[in-house]
Amino acid sequence: MNELLPIIVFVPLVLGFILLFLPRALRRFSAALTLLITALVLLGAINIFQVKTLNYSVPIFNLQQINFDLLLRATPLSAFMILFAAGFTFLVAIYSVKSFIDNKSANIFYGAILLTAGGSIGIFLADHLLVLLVFWEIVTVALYLFITTGRKNSNFAATKTFAMLGASDGALLLGILFLYKICGTFQMSQINLTENSAFVIITFLLMLAAAVAKAGALPLHSWLPTSGQFSDASVMAILPASIDKLLGIYLLVLLVMPQRGIFSVIASDMKLILAVIGAATVLIAVMIAMVQHNIKKLFAYHAISQVGYMFLGIATMTPIGFAGALFHMLNNSIYKSCLFLCGGAVEKSTGTAELEELGGLGRKMPLTFIACFIAALSISGVLPFNGFASKWLVYQGIIQMRSGTGTAAALWPLWLVIAMFASALTLASFVKILHSVFLSRLPDALKDTKEVSAFQYLPMLILAALCVIFGVFYMLPLKVFIYPALGFKDNLQLIGWWDSPVATLLLIAGLLVGFVIVAAASIGKKARMVPTWTCGEIQPNDSMIIPGTAFYKTVSSLAGLKQLYFWQENEVFDPYVQAGKTGGAVTALLKWLHNGILPMYMNWVTLGLLVLLFVLCKIW
Repeated sequence: MNELLPIIVFVPLVLGFILLFLPRALRRFSAALTLLITALVLLGAINIFQVKTLNYSVPIFNLQQINFDLLLRATPLSAFMILFAAGFTFLVAIYSVKSFIDNKSANIFYGAILLTAGGSIGIFLADHLLVLLVFWEIVTVALYLFITTGRKNSNFAATKTFAMLGASDGALLLGILFLYKICGTFQMSQINLTENSAFVIITFLLMLAAAVAKAGALPLHSWLPTSGQFSDASVMAILPASIDKLLGIYLLVLLVMPQRGIFSVIASDMKLILAVIGAATVLIAVMIAMVQHNIKKLFAYHAISQVGYMFLGIATMTPIGFAGALFHMLNNSIYKSCLFLCGGAVEKSTGTAELEELGGLGRKMPLTFIACFIAALSISGVLPFNGFASKWLVYQGIIQMRSGTGTAAALWPLWLVIAMFASALTLASFVKILHSVFLSRLPDALKDTKEVSAFQYLPMLILAALCVIFGVFYMLPLKVFIYPALGFKDNLQLIGWWDSPVATLLLIAGLLVGFVIVAAASIGKKARMVPTWTCGEIQPNDSMIIPGTAFYKTVSSLAGLKQLYFWQENEVFDPYVQAGKTGGAVTALLKWLHNGILPMYMNWVTLGLLVLLFVLCKIW
């Protein structure tokens, strides 16, 4: 059984690498092979989850005192992660059969899916920091390949993503080397730092930067909306919306998990940093999402915002908070994947992702509408869906912070208010989306729109069903997945409770009563259908459409927010853009200093000699 660990990692990696170089004529073979391998990987993940504890070790090389061994280790936490990473990969592979089969970059796309599957599972299984780093880079490369398969400007988005994640990966490498300097080993299961020095804190912050960037939290988030705008929806569903979130939060949990984390001893001193990152990510990202006009870019900012809840849950350093963070990570991956797939279905059927060009698709694409409606309620934290269940746990964890010490604990009311207020803004934002895409007037240009194929709507409906199941029966995923992953042997003593099945039945009963009342009031009455007119003139259909993008325009014009929105639109807060401008300024300075004029170089030589005399010879 232990041999299953390298098989589930390296088979998809090797086959994915081969698919990258197949000719375009074999794209249907690539699609079929990807479906088969992702299905087998899912079966392997189910077997690992059932066993939960496995080990595999093979020595690779030894360089003086540095041992590089392939150490793979399945734990309840990694087995849980592998199961859902494999599940998301398989669903996206099904979705992409119809949506991507005719793309000229289909082989690159399918190869990247298998590289993602193998690389992400390798990260979850790695018990050696260098092995983890290798697989971490493979997933970064796979994301770059994914994004390049998108439409116009996808190369820019891929370059920006690779640059930002590559920089954070460099921080991870440096953190790993520092960690080896401190501990003398790369084996993760043997590391549990007890000292609290400046060097240890710097090491923690370097590794934290990698987790923040991969999860898409502020301030290292700007690659995500750019890639969301220019890449295919299935790309966003498999990596930024689901697997990247799993990877980033998984690394964070490895770093700060109480008693078992690499930095668990000093993690309590880092609560304020994590809480500030979480609160800023939750609030700022949702405020930006409210004023977006592109559906995929809007979904991307919501994907960023939801990461903030996970950071807030972990920042509480309480069992309930950790359970809520891990549960919300899972729930977010489910409904965000569903939303991105719905957005992709809309774009595929209509040819546009701009909200102002959409409307009235509820009747044309009823299955997509149902899936999107459920996922929208889930991400907004509406009872009884899964988003409410995990946010409810995070809220309880924040409240329990009041029994702790330090600035982060003292500010628990602030974190709670921000988290709940951002959830209300999320609901407001999705009211705009549902109106703009599905419930407003149908534009004349979209009258021939049809529902997508079963390959595309089945994954969406499966994910929507999980949103319902994991919400109504929320104790099921908690007991089966979350508690074992965190090592909780008993159920948590929650400070509040609700009977979700009963509440769901009451909600359904209330809806049925409302429908009965409306139906009874309309008995014997017929509505007279007439064209829309103003002052006796019949108006064209398109001129009567009220775009949902106007719903929150007043928000961006409010005093105090107007300038912030202006700076955000002009990328003032984008670290990638600002780093580029800084690099450009340094380059311009160097060009000015090295202008090719001989007297200037003579001055530099003279100045250099004086510095050397001053420093080395101490002539003064």
